[in-house]
Amino acid sequence: MSSPCVLDASAVLALLNDEPGAGVVQQALLSGAFISSVNLAEVVGKLVEVGMSPDETRQAVGGLGLGIKEFDSIQGYEAGFLRRRTAEMGLSLGDRACMALAIAMTLPILTADRSWLKADLPVEVQVLR
Repeated sequence: MSSPCVLDASAVLALLNDEPGAGVVQQALLSGAFISSVNLAEVVGKLVEVGMSPDETRQAVGGLGLGIKEFDSIQGYEAGFLRRRTAEMGLSLGDRACMALAIAMTLPILTADRSWLKADLPVEVQVLR
């Protein structure tokens, strides 16, 4: 990915956990990647859940150079509107927040979740593995 994109929490976790596709996420970061503050909360929650301290978590995530975008009312409406269109996919609020940010910024999404390819979105969805 050679242009800015929006990362889903699954993509950030793939990088932090050195999972398959981590290199794709690293390239996305070098090209300028963004994450919703909602997805940031998901990433932080997962890291703390596996025993990382708050300081370690801040260092790990802060060192990525991610552009963190606050979840605003425009994204809130869009995430809500996406609920019906994506209901059969079982997407979470965090998933829809990522999609809403990408739509608001007109940027592609990078995720580890293949089911997102079925979503009828006005932005490109790229799967990292």
